[in-house]
Amino acid sequence: MKLVADQLDIWLKSHIQSSGLKGFVVGVSGGIDSAVVSTLCARTGYPTITVALPIYPNLSERGITHISWLLTSYTNVFKRYIDLTYVYDQFLNYLQDTEHKFSNAIKAPLVGANLQSRLRMCALYAYANAHSSLVVGTGNKVEDFGIGFFTKGGDGMVDISPIGDLLKSEVRKLAEYLGINPEIINAAPTDGLWEDGRTDEDQIGASYDELEWAMAAHSIIMDYDEFPDLADRIKSAETSLRAKLSERQKEVLEIYHKRHTANRHKMAMPPICPIQFSPDCEVMHEELEF
Repeated sequence: MKLVADQLDIWLKSHIQSSGLKGFVVGVSGGIDSAVVSTLCARTGYPTITVALPIYPNLSERGITHISWLLTSYTNVFKRYIDLTYVYDQFLNYLQDTEHKFSNAIKAPLVGANLQSRLRMCALYAYANAHSSLVVGTGNKVEDFGIGFFTKGGDGMVDISPIGDLLKSEVRKLAEYLGINPEIINAAPTDGLWEDGRTDEDQIGASYDELEWAMAAHSIIMDYDEFPDLADRIKSAETSLRAKLSERQKEVLEIYHKRHTANRHKMAMPPICPIQFSPDCEVMHEELEF
């Protein structure tokens, strides 16, 4: 993993230098992805602001421990801690008060979970603006480009994404190389947005190891574009996959396919309607003078 870490070091430094900014801002949750990203940023020698942003449920102690480790290991690391619980409660209560005349939809748990992520991103960009820094994303390849497991306008809104081309298994290996706390490496992945403490696997219905397999298999299966139905695609692709798929593998592929399809809008730029002006259109484009 030394080669990967060195490549990321060069990549992060090049983005700081080309941006004309001074450093990095990273939200630290206590999970492996944010631990790896914050450590990579610290290794560059550029100012790295680590931000703990607890809301219900409270931030994992693993995150605080990791930030403390960074502070003792790197002189260019700084800590910010802001409890957004009050802001979140007031905002959500206000939305509910204004919406109750029409429906109870604003009280849906997913609304609150996504609101937490978006409030955190607002705070991260406030710190980034104040300190002329880049907001660094912590999403891995399966999350960001496989199943779209992130909040649009929340943790998906970043300036750069250093581990966006690494699978979760690769992030684990990189974490071991970087000396990340084993408790963080071995912890069940979670987005920390739910009061019941549900893990990513609880929400998705599949582990990251299963999803990595599905991501590779899905690319083969989708080549069979003559079959519109996923089940028919799987049946036709089994020869290419060199084995008859188990019922669990088919289930995981279904999970991956549904999420990939449903969240495709998150993984692409917003659609733009191409406008064609006719010669007699009232809107005229003035010639540019240089």
